[in-house]
Amino acid sequence: MRADRLVAALLFLQTRQRVTAAELAAELDVSERTARRDLEALASAGIPVYSQAGQGGGWSLVGGARTDLTGLTAPEIRALFLLTGPDTGASPQTRTALRKLVRALPPPLREGAEAAARAGVSDGTDWAGTETVEEARLGPLQRAVVEAREVRIGHARPGREARERTVQPLGIAMKAGVRYLVADTEDGLRTFRIDRVTSVAETGAPAVRPDGFDLPTAWRALAARMEVRMVAATVRGRAAPGTEPVLEAVIGGRIRYGERARDGWTPFEADGPSPEVIAARLAGLGARVELLDPPEARAALTRIGAELTELYGESGGPAPAPPATPEAPPRAPASTGTRHG
Repeated sequence: MRADRLVAALLFLQTRQRVTAAELAAELDVSERTARRDLEALASAGIPVYSQAGQGGGWSLVGGARTDLTGLTAPEIRALFLLTGPDTGASPQTRTALRKLVRALPPPLREGAEAAARAGVSDGTDWAGTETVEEARLGPLQRAVVEAREVRIGHARPGREARERTVQPLGIAMKAGVRYLVADTEDGLRTFRIDRVTSVAETGAPAVRPDGFDLPTAWRALAARMEVRMVAATVRGRAAPGTEPVLEAVIGGRIRYGERARDGWTPFEADGPSPEVIAARLAGLGARVELLDPPEARAALTRIGAELTELYGESGGPAPAPPATPEAPPRAPASTGTRHG
């Protein structure tokens, strides 16, 4: 913390011709005595800082000396403030650091940085106006990572009860807009989707960081393992005309199309964790998609259809008839030609 304060004090001096210990204390949120000691420490470290007593006195950099502590270019500064500016949900500490940084920038760069800081906004609530689970858990997890604090988290996978476990938080990773906690557990390195974390509580113990741990290297290995699980199964089917955009929204990029048939239906192959998972994702498309194989996928849709019929079919009269679809052509393997969505 002392080193951070000394850097902040030097940046503050660079933006003023002369400052008093009281002004620096207010800027750094410390006592005037602490601010004076920090100024004296800068001078003793060889920084050209001197004090002038009397009315109108204060502390100054000799000859308006400046120290380039950032080395940032104008595009880099704009990118930084776009990502972490005051209106993008940044923490109070981040906003304080950015305020100090912008004051240290030369005037030609300062205007662009301030404009970039005003160019973004972050809304941490969902459309019902409530704070999202991810936003509520992100702050405590970030603090645990930075301060190396062991935590006990609750984590719930879809369709399962939350499970609590003690973890050593090592980093936060983001992939395709989803944040993950990277942590060491009794089962080795694991990732936890932050929007599925139900609770966070510090245990009071320090986190143990594996020797030689490197977050980018660890994330690449973990992500590769997840990718393998995400494409463990493939289903074949066909989609009614105009269904492709919805199909791609449900499945994502793991879909391959064949040549469109004369009746307008398009054969496809889709990858996922299992045939049952893929079938469940496609069930909402009703008769606009027909799965051809494997049998496990068709059986899963049959089971889902029976459950829905039992639930809704007799509650208010007969179940509504499915939309009319073209007669299915003889089943044939999807064309080897692909068309990526």
